Amino acid sequence: MKIFKSFAFAFNGIKICFTSETNFKIHVVLAAVAILMGMVFNISTTEWGVIFLCIAFVISMEMINTAIEKLCDEVTKDIHPVIKKVKDIAAGAVLVAAGSSFVIGSIIFLPKIIIYIKTL
Repeated sequence: MKIFKSFAFAFNGIKICFTSETNFKIHVVLAAVAILMGMVFNISTTEWGVIFLCIAFVISMEMINTAIEKLCDEVTKDIHPVIKKVKDIAAGAVLVAAGSSFVIGSIIFLPKIIIYIKTL
């Protein structure tokens, strides 16, 4: 029964992020776009693996960033220089994940998009 509670807590964390965090919703929408593009362009199994790793990486980093921000906000409502650095670093981690995922998505999809445009 303990394992079921662990899964329930984890799913609740995802629900909290989805219902309360705009950036999380944006990442989920972009993930859906990537999945749709993968289906449209019939990407390879390897490319699917890379796409899903990127999606998991970005969404996980966004969730970690959200957790850090919520904890920092609970610790102090005041503007504290160390808390600001912690929050900025966590946000930077999401930016790195999203940016690298964008580059990887471009490597996978741009050649396919170019070929498609040339066939019009």
